[in-house]
Parts: sequence; structure tokens; C-alpha cells
Amino acid sequence: MHAADLLHGAPRVRLAALFGPEHGVRGDAQYMAAVGGERDPRTGLPAHSLYGETRESLRPRPEQLEGLDVLVFDVQDVGARYYTYQATMMLCMEAAAEAGIGFVVLDRPNPLGGLLVEGPRLLPGFESFCGLHDLAVRHGLTVGELALLFREERKLDLELDVVACEGWRRGASFRETGLPWVFPSPNMPTPETALVYPGMCLLEGTNLSEGRGTTRPFELFGAPWLDGARLAEDLARERLPGVRFRPVSFVPTWDKHAGVRCHGVELHVHDPARFRPFRTGLAAVLHARRQAPERFAWRTEPYEFVADVLAFDLLCGSARERLAIERGATLAELVKPLGAEERSFERRRRLYLRYDA
Repeated sequence: MHAADLLHGAPRVRLAALFGPEHGVRGDAQYMAAVGGERDPRTGLPAHSLYGETRESLRPRPEQLEGLDVLVFDVQDVGARYYTYQATMMLCMEAAAEAGIGFVVLDRPNPLGGLLVEGPRLLPGFESFCGLHDLAVRHGLTVGELALLFREERKLDLELDVVACEGWRRGASFRETGLPWVFPSPNMPTPETALVYPGMCLLEGTNLSEGRGTTRPFELFGAPWLDGARLAEDLARERLPGVRFRPVSFVPTWDKHAGVRCHGVELHVHDPARFRPFRTGLAAVLHARRQAPERFAWRTEPYEFVADVLAFDLLCGSARERLAIERGATLAELVKPLGAEERSFERRRRLYLRYDA
């Protein structure tokens, strides 16, 4: 049952309003689709959109918080900096602090587990709704732990209460929890999708299909002009840990290359503990561009309310990776700077860890 329905029916609780992140209160709106304010059909309560047409729509307005005692955040994150729910939480925390009301996080397991950290830092000037705070791309924190980090690092004067998960271990995969997987958004159908997302979401910053419009988003990628067999061989030669590559063809039903046959690769993660999604996503972009540089393109349209920085740079947190790819860097050269940044973030996050391995 949805938390809104539980709280609406709970004794001694007056649920006054709902706030919907990207994808809406019930998680059924498509990505980057503005959601309007409305009434929730099940509870009859006002449902304020926190993902509208403008950057100002991303945080609660003061008048929407008037009369409230507390904001409750109960949303399933997927463990990646790009996934906008944690950015929504941070903006709501800031709004609650300004309004002088409390903030409660009902913690959820990180579906990627809480042991591994991967990916570059976010540099000033590259902030967007897919990265508002300097985190590793795969941060390895629960939303409750992220809330503790945000309160401290953003210096928020906020009464924060994190209701911990019972029985979760940092090393547990989502399948190991025994919990049902409820789509956190339309293109996140399985925990396996979440596992590849911290790398394959990079393709949103290109003209390659990331598999949206298929039954395996982010596990498939390609384009009409690619040679899938050659691409799979090139990726296999990188000896990326925990993953194998199979050439495929597919026809997206919507989004990029809708109705056109694409050729590319399907990812098969055979060892999740060793798999490194960000490095795999970089390799996918590197080799797809290398195969057809005249057809490959970076996304230049506005992305997550930012128009003057390329989407790929916003996702990476700087222009470093894109410029290196354009210079013809190898994958080894691309990933060389990551280790120091990952270790730095691991040190920062230790203060906020609340679950044992």
C-alpha cells in the first residue's frame, strides 16, 4: 500500500497535502515530463508537483508549507546521483528548514547495496537537477544517510528524524531483502535495471538509445548506424568486471529512434559484486563514438533545466570525461582519475553510515 494511503487512514495523523517528485506522487509519469498540480484521486488531497516547467517548481513554495508541522519523505531511491528523488529530498529539506518545520525520512534500502562507491565528483558550475550536491555517481547511501549528509554539508538548521530500516545490511542486494520491487519510475522495472543505471544513464547525454521504449531500458543500448557484433567485441576486450555483452537489434516504441531498428549491445551482469556500472557506461559511449564518430552526437538540448552545459557533462559532473573521449583517450585513461575521487567520497560518507555490512 502507498504511504499516502497508510498515513491518510492512520489514527492521530492529519495528512494535509502530498508532494510529488519527478514521475508524480504515484510514480507513473514519464521522465522529464512536467507534472501539474492536481488532487490525488485516492485520498482527495492536494498533490503539489515538485517537477513542473521551471526550476522554481522543484521545491515546495512557502504557502504550500503553511500550517504543516512536518514533511515526511518516503520515496524509493535507486542509489545514483542522477536519479532526481534525492535532489528533491534535499530541496524539501532546505524548504522545511526555512519554514521552521520538521523533516522525517522513512528510510529504504539502497537497491545497489551500501558497500561500493563509484564515479567522479561533481564540480561547481555543473550542478543540475540530476546532481545538486557533490556525491559520487554511485554513492552507496540510503536516503536517510543522504539526509544526514545534506543537513551537515549544507549547514541546514533542521529538525531531522530518520526512521531506520529494520534488518537491512549494507552488503545485501535488493533481491536478498525479500521485498517486492515496486517501480520507483516507469523506466526502472527491475532491480537489475537499477544496477546498470549509474553507468548507462550516461547515454541520455548522447544520441544513442539507452533502451527506453523497450522492455529492457538501460540494459540495451544502440543506434541505427552501429554494428552490434563489433561493439560487443570491442567492449569484451576491455575486460570489464562482472558483465558480458551480447549483440542485439531492437526497435524502440518511443523516445530516441522510435520505430527504427537499432543495433547495439545487451548487458548481462553475471557478478553484481564485481560489476562497475559507471566504468561500463563510459566504455559504452567511448566505443560507440569510436565506431561511428560522424554519426555520434552529444545531446545539445536543455537537460534538467540547464541549457548552457551539455547533458553529458552534467551527468559526469564536469567536462573532463567528454573532452577526454573527444581527444581519443582509452578507457584506462578515462577511469584513471576516478580512484582518488572515490576514496575521497568514501571518507566523507563514513560519518553518516547507519547500517552494518
